[in-house]
Amino acid sequence: MSGRTVTGLLSGAAVFFLVLLQSTESVYIQYQGFQVQLESVKKLSDLERKLAFSPRLQAQSALPILCYHLDLPLDLQPICTSSAAASIFKALKTISEDNCELCENVACTGCL
Repeated sequence: MSGRTVTGLLSGAAVFFLVLLQSTESVYIQYQGFQVQLESVKKLSDLERKLAFSPRLQAQSALPILCYHLDLPLDLQPICTSSAAASIFKALKTISEDNCELCENVACTGCL
């Protein structure tokens, strides 16, 4: 094998392991049968601020207004199928603010 081939293989392996390591370090929250990434839950507040909604629109909809946002992370979208979606989103936001990265809450997994 030439030096370039070995270097190329080592570079490829390093990239693979970095991607693998990054994906295994994700912190997850498990709640009411849903497993979502902590980073996704942290985006909820930003999405709520971006939405300009009226209380009347919210009252007419059975789903939380977040369920209509195009930028709702994919792992949060299944929550919108639940009749308890509003309370689940509220609970997830509370859990995420509770030092989830440190696993102080039993709903959090994958933290250090």
